[in-house]
Amino acid sequence: MPGYPPIADHGLIGDLQSAALISAGGAVDWFCAPRFDSPSIFAALLDQERGGHFTIAPARDDVTVRQLYLPDTAVLITRFLTPEGVGEVVDFMPVDERPDVATDRHRMVRALRVVRGTLTFDIQCRPRFDYGRAPHTLTLDGDTATFHGPGLDVHLRSSVPLEADGQDVRATVTLRQGERAGIVLETSSPGAAGPAPVTAPTLEEELRETHTYWHLWIRRCRYRGRWQHMVNRSAITLKLLIYAPSGAPIAAATMGLPEQVGGERNWDYRYTWIRDASLSVRVLLDLGYIEEADAFRRWLGDRFRGPRPSGGEPMQIMYRIDGDPELSEEILDHLSGYRDSAPVRAGNGAADQLQLDIYGEFAYAMTHSPDLAELAGYKGWKGFAALLDWLAGNWDRPDEGIWETRGGRKDFTYSRLMCWVALDRGIRLATEYARPADLPRWIAQRDAILVQVMERGWNPERQAFVQHYDSEVLDASLLLMPLVGFISPKAPSWLATLDAMDRELVTDSLVYRYNPEASPDGLRGSEGTFSLCSFLYVEALARAGRLEQARYAMDKMLTYANHVGLFAEEIGPTGEQLGNFPQAFTHLALITAAMALDEELDKAADAWNPPR
Repeated sequence: MPGYPPIADHGLIGDLQSAALISAGGAVDWFCAPRFDSPSIFAALLDQERGGHFTIAPARDDVTVRQLYLPDTAVLITRFLTPEGVGEVVDFMPVDERPDVATDRHRMVRALRVVRGTLTFDIQCRPRFDYGRAPHTLTLDGDTATFHGPGLDVHLRSSVPLEADGQDVRATVTLRQGERAGIVLETSSPGAAGPAPVTAPTLEEELRETHTYWHLWIRRCRYRGRWQHMVNRSAITLKLLIYAPSGAPIAAATMGLPEQVGGERNWDYRYTWIRDASLSVRVLLDLGYIEEADAFRRWLGDRFRGPRPSGGEPMQIMYRIDGDPELSEEILDHLSGYRDSAPVRAGNGAADQLQLDIYGEFAYAMTHSPDLAELAGYKGWKGFAALLDWLAGNWDRPDEGIWETRGGRKDFTYSRLMCWVALDRGIRLATEYARPADLPRWIAQRDAILVQVMERGWNPERQAFVQHYDSEVLDASLLLMPLVGFISPKAPSWLATLDAMDRELVTDSLVYRYNPEASPDGLRGSEGTFSLCSFLYVEALARAGRLEQARYAMDKMLTYANHVGLFAEEIGPTGEQLGNFPQAFTHLALITAAMALDEELDKAADAWNPPR
């Protein structure tokens, strides 16, 4: 539809408390502040007319656009190439000296420069507060504009004069080679002072500090493998999706972006899923980022000590980034949705689902590092042991499963698998650190889960492990079975399952989660292949010794990344990215696939070239 860029035509910037998507056309068309899960200020991605945007672009049509990041940073450059000149917009959000302290003040810097010839830029800033529901008023004084919204002011300070356009502002500036201009957008509580005057030295200093922050952070990354550039970009993306004041990662930066254009599978992913966050933290631990993992561990500890969900479980499946369990889902029916993909939902009604797998992902991450176990100490162990005591008596319950289906509770094989992981890792940790635990009970229940999965999760007719007991449906979440140590990656039953998935769920190395026609999930429409599963498939192939197939699948999967190395949740029939963007699940799985494939390729190389 006219005006809607592809989901993939965006780069992400952020300051570890809020984030913005900037299109290849120079538009900030998604920005929420002061937090990731705050109501939007710019949301043109969900409604071009009502959502609001902040656009800087050439005042002409014959433009070629290129977008890139400064290497190993979250500084985004959008280049505009025209017959008369080449200009650039450099976008970034400076990271505060104390990003772990929550603030209403967030700063977005947009620096303009021309590197060849002459170029005229048009500038439009059209905020729409509270998802486009709340009006605002404008105060304008030359180069400074303030938009007064409900409970928040947005200041715009420019090095060029601004003019009113109703309650919005616009400007035009012509720059010649070597000339620069700058605009700073800053949020604040009502009545607070706006930004200082915009000067070239100030912008250069902020750019240098932001560049240095990200370079120092990525320098701590342990990965030195074959896919260094993509792993670094994925690691930075995971970091950008962590709310620093609490340490809680979000699932994605956006809400409402569809899994099928025109369909109803449009969810709000700006919250902290225990599952997604735990797996993100596990990957960051693999890369050497202990501080981020410990911050999330402390956030989780507070959830254990808080009020229990109505069902009596130790935790909800998701929370707001500050730990608030209230995520009531509402329909924003005044928004048309991305390319008429309605309804647009804010909040998430799946928060009260029972998903027993979350305890396995949590244990899988939190028991991964000796450093983390030591930081948790005895108090942390007591909380973990109490969780496993509860799980030992509650694992054998139908639940909604990893994919949050809305078609009723079932005995999902994956949920049982991850309950086994939780008990298994607890047993290992109690033994290794000589911690007090009801080991006989834990061991008995762990072994009972394994027997049940082997006997009821295996379908003799399909010759494969299946989605839930007494079904014939395949499910790509089971690609984790060998990766968590439940079964050997080369066991005959697992290889038969992998072959069955190859035939039914895999298309050109891309993997569907499951077939919703065979297993109704309570929703209309279809979806694309799930990028998390595609990368899990690469890892499963590598561990099974199918290295040529694994490497080919990996290289093909990377061709679906967008122009700056980012992935959404899914990939559609013609290679378009679908779903919320960028997606933590996809980027964490990219990293684990790269690390696993590196390891297996190195082993194979050593076998071919033994030391003399």
